[in-house]
Amino acid sequence: MNRAHQTLDLAAAGVPFPAISHARFNVGDVVRHRVFDFRGVIFDVDPVFANSEEWYQSIPEDVRPPRDQPFYHLLAENAESSYVAYVSQQNLLPDDSDEPVDHPAISGLFDELVDGRYQLKREHRH
Repeated sequence: MNRAHQTLDLAAAGVPFPAISHARFNVGDVVRHRVFDFRGVIFDVDPVFANSEEWYQSIPEDVRPPRDQPFYHLLAENAESSYVAYVSQQNLLPDDSDEPVDHPAISGLFDELVDGRYQLKREHRH
């Protein structure tokens, strides 16, 4: 039996398929958090939650985002510091300030900021 036929059989048997989520943002995009006062540049995207269970459970249940959406790794900054953040898609908005993100790791991954987006260095492109 070929793979396509197996997939159709699973669907016919009522086996649920996970929802397909689409990333709204790309590596190099500058984004800001919907609730908290920080912004950052995306350096990696997970199609669904891929952090530890301990990390996930540490989020208060009433604001815990669903796992079945893209999660983004950010080189983030706020008024006090720079750090790495892991944020669900539902909590991110585009940052239209055209201001650079002040994070010491940016120069290792990205070239310049062009039209509000960081350009990935050639050696990091796939």
